Amino acid sequence: MKKHLISLALIGILAVSLFPVAALGVEGPPAGCTITRDMGISECSGPCSFNESSNCGMCCLLQSIYNITDWLFVFLVALTTVYVVMGAMKILMARDSAEEVDKGRKYIMYAALGLLVAFLAKAVPQVVKMVSGFGST
Repeated sequence: MKKHLISLALIGILAVSLFPVAALGVEGPPAGCTITRDMGISECSGPCSFNESSNCGMCCLLQSIYNITDWLFVFLVALTTVYVVMGAMKILMARDSAEEVDKGRKYIMYAALGLLVAFLAKAVPQVVKMVSGFGST
């Protein structure tokens, strides 16, 4: 077990140390981004060029946050489904073992918490818009 943890730690350190090298390969800031989601903000629609408006950076940031939270939501819902199935199987196959039934209930409880986190992830872009004051006018 220790060998696996050490290996994972070394891989993580190596990956983090390569980020500056990857950043040096970038030729400069992007010319713009394409807004694919209706955010309810009139300035954020269609392609966005950084030369056109000062709000373009915030629109691109919100687009990125929406993309990340969408993927996180899908991943967490899939993981929640797996945990519910595992908990149900533990309970069904427990026979007369109260210990196994308790483990199954804990799996289902963790799945419910994971689903709560998934729904909270969908609220992150709205919180960012509210905190930044962007789109409130």
